[in-house]
Amino acid sequence: MKWILFCAFLCTEIISQAQEISISPLFGDGMVLQRDKSIPVFGKTDPNAKISITFRSQTATALADSEGKWQVNLKPEVYGGPDELIIKTESMQLVFNDVYVGEVWICSGQSNMEMPMLSNWAHVNNAEKEVAEANDSNIHLFVVERNTSFHPLQEMTSTGWKVCTSQAVADFSAVAYFFGRNLSNSLNMPIGLIQTAWGGTVAEAWTSGETLKTLADFKESAIAIEKLPTDKKELEKKYQKDLEALFIETAQLDKGIEGKDTLYSVLDLDDSDWMEMNLPGMIESTKIGSVDGAIWFRKTLEVTKENAQKINSLHIAAPDDSDETWLNGVKVGESAEWDVPRIYSLPKGLVKAGKNTIAVRLTDWRGAGGFMGEASHFALTSEDGVRIELANQWKVKVGYDMRDVKTRPVQPNEPNQPSVLYNAMINPLIPYAFKGVIWYQGESNVGRAEQYKELFPAMISDWRTQWGADEFPFLFVQLATYLKRNEQPVEDSWSELREAQRNTLQLKNTGMAVAVDIGDADNIHPGNKQDVGKRLALWARNKVYAENIPYCGPSYKSMQLKESSLVVEFDHCYQGLKTSDQREVTGFAIAGKDGVYHWAKAKIDGNNIVLSSDQVIQPVFVRYAWSSNPDCNLINSAELPASPFQANL
Repeated sequence: MKWILFCAFLCTEIISQAQEISISPLFGDGMVLQRDKSIPVFGKTDPNAKISITFRSQTATALADSEGKWQVNLKPEVYGGPDELIIKTESMQLVFNDVYVGEVWICSGQSNMEMPMLSNWAHVNNAEKEVAEANDSNIHLFVVERNTSFHPLQEMTSTGWKVCTSQAVADFSAVAYFFGRNLSNSLNMPIGLIQTAWGGTVAEAWTSGETLKTLADFKESAIAIEKLPTDKKELEKKYQKDLEALFIETAQLDKGIEGKDTLYSVLDLDDSDWMEMNLPGMIESTKIGSVDGAIWFRKTLEVTKENAQKINSLHIAAPDDSDETWLNGVKVGESAEWDVPRIYSLPKGLVKAGKNTIAVRLTDWRGAGGFMGEASHFALTSEDGVRIELANQWKVKVGYDMRDVKTRPVQPNEPNQPSVLYNAMINPLIPYAFKGVIWYQGESNVGRAEQYKELFPAMISDWRTQWGADEFPFLFVQLATYLKRNEQPVEDSWSELREAQRNTLQLKNTGMAVAVDIGDADNIHPGNKQDVGKRLALWARNKVYAENIPYCGPSYKSMQLKESSLVVEFDHCYQGLKTSDQREVTGFAIAGKDGVYHWAKAKIDGNNIVLSSDQVIQPVFVRYAWSSNPDCNLINSAELPASPFQANL
């Protein structure tokens, strides 16, 4: 929270300069205060100074403590405005104009929440038209600027509140805007949206160290971060030292490296016991399962003499996260660029007539690891049209697992570290009053679903505790579709993360907007943010504002076995179940006690789906939309999609 001296505000009246008042940028012209709740106003001044706050017909006073901190709690107010908020000491006065009372929502998460209406890195559907029409004086926007800290801050940086205009909304969260627009149209009162988001970030970064110390997976790192020096030069020096130690340790742990030799890159290596995998794909979707660290990929192929003389480029699909690549034991390239396909030039004579081996050492630092994109992104090519496809039959083996690594460098200003975003971008908002939170995050925690089942609810409870145990509404988006579509039922890390999100609905006063039907196989930042914002708003309008409207898609309720079929019952069907595309119901898979899943025939029967398969005599398990990019089409009469899920008898 960037504490700003009162003289920094353009709209401030200065009666005297005998004292200083500093206050959060949350308090400024155009601010929105939460209706029907006590209104905390807080800041700093001289120690033991008397502060008075006047708003509408009420005036309240307080004394600053020995450090100059003060807080005044105004009584709840009804929605409306504009009004003035006046802060006074004995010799000074600060006046804020165009102050409104209405509904305030915090909008947080990673890139799909941060994604603005207009940008050069992601594109909202019909963005230009939406921005041109986004003039709503009821909506007020506030952005917390990116920041990290190893210790809780009271200060933050922001340009302050802005009324929603085409110019103001262009750089604002699209999901948050569409959510706010829907609320504004429904409630017809001031809406305050506070954006505090950072792309590519993990949930533990948004959780306080106090809570992380209660979770076994994060206790050690949370304690270590608390002990870090505050001096930036000391932090940088320690980071560089630890980084060097990390590279040495991981090289020593990697089974594919011995000293300066890369054992797994050589031509003649017996990899017959390695796992086989077709690419692209995520390693978490294989029997190897969730792993961060180094994963080696090898492919051996035959090349004719004629083609060997012509081939001069190696194409590799985009790695998640980085790669080092060899051909016949010679390193031909490396890159740490994320989500960028590689094209490596090959020296003349490197490709041999006969047997050739490609080796890729992929390093995955967090979340899912593997290759993104299309099968066509893997190839050997020449300038005159020779092309050898490489996507199938790669051999795979883990080099080292990050869980075995003891050295963990803590990088100054790196957002993906436990508690650093909570400290710098959430803690400074406390104790500002608001109605609820909307949250879009999870992509960066893919591959760690079991951990997320504990972490995500803990984060929600953490925020509620920090604001004084108020069980405010917390609405979140289930991960959208992404990556290629599988032809057969698979184990899938994205589905596991979605299931962890669904399980979080057991926490009181939470809601989930399903986005499995509005993703993009080729883009982790899908353009349809309108429906995401709308679906979050439907939850809010029904559950928070008691509007009698459909608010979610069909959700799993129960199931029972009838002869050789599973009968799955759904809630929130409203006037019934149907499909979104007039086809038969798709997306269901069932398994017997062996746990081997097969696609199921699915039939709608009232609020039930009857499932069967000739390959499963006595089904025990069911999954729906269990894939990063599933072919699924079950909706209800309100045109809202069913959530992916798994269940068993």
